[in-house]
Amino acid sequence: MPRPLWAGAISFGLVTIPVKIVSATEDHDVHFHRVHLTDMGRVRTRKVCELDDQVVSQDEIGKGYEVSTGETVTVTDEELEQMPLPTAKAIEIVAFVDADSIDPVRISGSYYLAADGQVAAKPYTLLRKALERSSKVAVAKFAWHGRERLGLLRIREGAIVLHSMKWPDEVRNPQELAPRAVEVGDEEIEQALQLADRMTIEDLAGFHDEYRQALEAIIAAKSEGKPLPSPAGGEEERKGEVVDLMAALNASVKAAKDSRGEDGEDATVHEMRPAKKADGRTAPGKKRAASSKTAAAKKTTARSSSAKKATGRKTAAKKRSAS
Repeated sequence: MPRPLWAGAISFGLVTIPVKIVSATEDHDVHFHRVHLTDMGRVRTRKVCELDDQVVSQDEIGKGYEVSTGETVTVTDEELEQMPLPTAKAIEIVAFVDADSIDPVRISGSYYLAADGQVAAKPYTLLRKALERSSKVAVAKFAWHGRERLGLLRIREGAIVLHSMKWPDEVRNPQELAPRAVEVGDEEIEQALQLADRMTIEDLAGFHDEYRQALEAIIAAKSEGKPLPSPAGGEEERKGEVVDLMAALNASVKAAKDSRGEDGEDATVHEMRPAKKADGRTAPGKKRAASSKTAAAKKTTARSSSAKKATGRKTAAKKRSAS
């Protein structure tokens, strides 16, 4: 089991459940040291007092709050632990709400709650089964890292999960970021929905961190004195490209079908007029598309003419045989 980050109890009415908090996620990022490039020596952050310019040790550092200019009040960890707060050492369930009513933007960290000792097994199981049989989640308050937090309790594979949440006033209003009003046609919406349907999967287990893999490949190449991996291309070519939304959606739907091995017979491809630039000229991509259609039409006409000539020759041969 991972190292516990916090120990306390869930307060559920008159029921007390001793629990320990453990992290629900793992950090697989590649972490760099700060080094002096001339000699590769480690560069570290020194904690220096600004009054006497002396480096201070960790046991000489405390918490202080500046109440006014030149006046600072210190607060010790013992004083914080003895605050008259019901959530100081407890995760206090204060309400139950529908799971769908929680805005995911408000969720920050995720942690597992482990039953702390055999005495916690029965009340822990009781709360877990109660949450499993309802469509609700528990809203709780708890104190951690020097502040009171809002939490969300739900069940994941038999374990109680605690999600740390933002308070309502900590979430910014997104209305100022919304784009100006634009017209979107029903046909475009249907194509977007069709694309979403084609891209729907059962789970996310197949995804992996490609950035980390590329970074590890660079580190391995440099440590072995080998050439660095070639950068991925194609980004420069897409810069400044005029995007036809409907054509892009149709192409995306087709690509999604091809990737799944579908025959694409039910694909909906709409006729698009070439998009023009500001100076009235047809975009290069559209010219190529139009040329492709013209070439395809010529090939079809040529095949039709060849077929007619072959049929005529067969008919003439039959007449000569009959005579």
